Amino acid sequence: MSEDNFFERVYAIARQIPYGKVTSYGAIAKALGTARSARMVGWAMNASHNIEDVPAHRVVNRNGLLTGKLHFDGTNLMQQLLENEGIIVIDNQIVDFAKHFWQPEIQF
Repeated sequence: MSEDNFFERVYAIARQIPYGKVTSYGAIAKALGTARSARMVGWAMNASHNIEDVPAHRVVNRNGLLTGKLHFDGTNLMQQLLENEGIIVIDNQIVDFAKHFWQPEIQF
């Protein structure tokens, strides 16, 4: 599978994340049938910042940490976008992560 095709499949899942919910790089990778490619999902999310309809701020690490925040313009933009959706973030960590977690459906 080409990298472009993989990235598009990642974006298709990211577009499904409901408002006020988050998912993880690993959950997206698992849904694509490539469970060991969480890092590539991260690369796809980092490359998505010029794609307006991909809510990259809703993808975090498996512990609810905002590990991708450095790739957003401004120091706290990722946190601000999540807080605008009602998600509380303290010290780059989503509060009540399990409550806000969205599990993508298997895509393969």
